[in-house]
This record gives sequence, structure tokens and C-alpha cells, in this order.
Amino acid sequence: MADYVIMTDSCCDLPADLAAELELEILPLRLELEGTSYRNLPDGSEIGFGEFYNRVRGGAMPVTSAVNVGEFEAVMRPVLESGRDVFCLCFSSALSTTYQSAVIAAGELEESFPGRRVCVVDSLCASMGQGLLVWLCAQEKKKGKTLEELRDYAEGAKGNICHWFTVDDLNHLKRGGRVSAAAALFGTMLSVKPVLHVDEQGRLIPMEKCRGRRASLLALVDHMEKTAVNPGDYPVFLSHGDCREEAEFVAEEIRRRLGVSDIRISYVGPVIGSHTGAGVMALFFVGRSR
Repeated sequence: MADYVIMTDSCCDLPADLAAELELEILPLRLELEGTSYRNLPDGSEIGFGEFYNRVRGGAMPVTSAVNVGEFEAVMRPVLESGRDVFCLCFSSALSTTYQSAVIAAGELEESFPGRRVCVVDSLCASMGQGLLVWLCAQEKKKGKTLEELRDYAEGAKGNICHWFTVDDLNHLKRGGRVSAAAALFGTMLSVKPVLHVDEQGRLIPMEKCRGRRASLLALVDHMEKTAVNPGDYPVFLSHGDCREEAEFVAEEIRRRLGVSDIRISYVGPVIGSHTGAGVMALFFVGRSR
């Protein structure tokens, strides 16, 4: 029996119902917005997704913080005390210190619980790309993979989780230090929309410029068409920054061009949304490589 718990953080952007279905333990990152601190919970119970993006559109400038060592220990400890192990899949280490905190917590707890294991994997993924990798790992756990087998699977699979996204304004990414000032200029050019991806090292990389929003949305599907592996065999995940109608447009284009039926759409959560702004659109799928 695979007697361990799959743990991740809220930057996976999985909706609460799917997280519950997969029996995940999700640790929330935090954001501070206009003087109030909020946990980025999957159900949006501390700050609603629509409310968050409305406040950002109104000029609010959120500041985010990672999961710290103590928070990981507080959630991991009861699992180990129950006689189970922990498999923890974290937000890209290139974008957050969450992974490093999980590694420190794992080392300290393994000393306190001889014979118990805490496997921590750096997903090198973000948003529902991380969520897709978590989903795939949950399926492998159901098949009976041991903790070590699942760790090896995740390490091998993460390089095949493709992330393509576009934003309305790169200045949010610039402010958070995620892209350079030069790259941010793409977002200020009239009618030019940037298309970015997350590379093999888990970094956000600007890839191209598109003339207009519709072209940038179609470019996401173009990249999927070029690199997806057996697209009908895996779900496709789409996350958006409060622009559901455009997400439905992208989903319909994927169905039309690639014949995919299983497409999951959810919000980009407020922590990642703090760095992308409203209007972000992100597409995640299994491909030959990133």
C-alpha cells in the first residue's frame, strides 16, 4: 500500500474540489493587499479570486510571501506522527523560496522521526503546470507507486510539463523581479502582447510578441500543436486572471485543432496573479519537452 500523503503549495492553482478529489494537502502562500494579509486558499475563502483581480485593476499592489519552514513542519509533523510518509511537490525554486523551506523542514523532521521519509521535489513548474504535475503524480500513486518510485516519476515527468502564457501588461512581472525591464517594454508597446513560457530551469522567459490579444491567445495553441504528446491521453489545464470567456475561447480552439476533450479551467490564484496582473492566460499540457 502507498502509505504516504501528497503535499503541495497553493501556487498549483488547483480548484478546491479537484484538490479534495486527489486527497491533497495544500499549504497556502500569502499575500498582503492594502494592509491586510490573506492566505491563498484553493477555495478563495480569505480573498475571492474575482475580488482580488478587481482590486488589482483598481491599482492595488499586492506583496507575496512563500511558505516558511515552520508552516511546513506544522503540516508535515502530524502526517509523520500518524505513521505515514510525505511526498511534497513544490512551486518552482526559480520563482519562490517555498521549495528551500520544504527541504529544510524535511531534513529536521526526518531527524525527529527515524524510519519515516519526507521526499521533496522541486517541480520547476508554476500555476496549473504545477497542478498538472501534481495531478499526474496522484494518478501514479493510485496505481501503487511507492514514495521513492513517485519521486523518480516526478523528477522524470516535470521536464515534459509545458507552460505557455500571455499577459496584458508585463510591468507586474517586472515589479516582482520576474522579468527584466527590457522585457517589460513588450507589454507597453501599443497592441503588442508578449508570449512567455517556463523553461527547463523553472524560469519565466519571454519568447515572442504578438500583434493583438487574439493573436497571443492563438499562439498558445500553436505551441501546443507543435509540441504536445498524445494530447488526448492527458488532461489540458488552463488558468486565467479573471478572463473566463477568453479561456473558453482557447479551450474551444484546442478542441477544434487537437481533439482534446478533457480541459480543466481555473483561476490563476492571487499569489501568482500578484506578479502577472489581471488578464493573464496560461496553457499547460504534456509535451516532448518544454
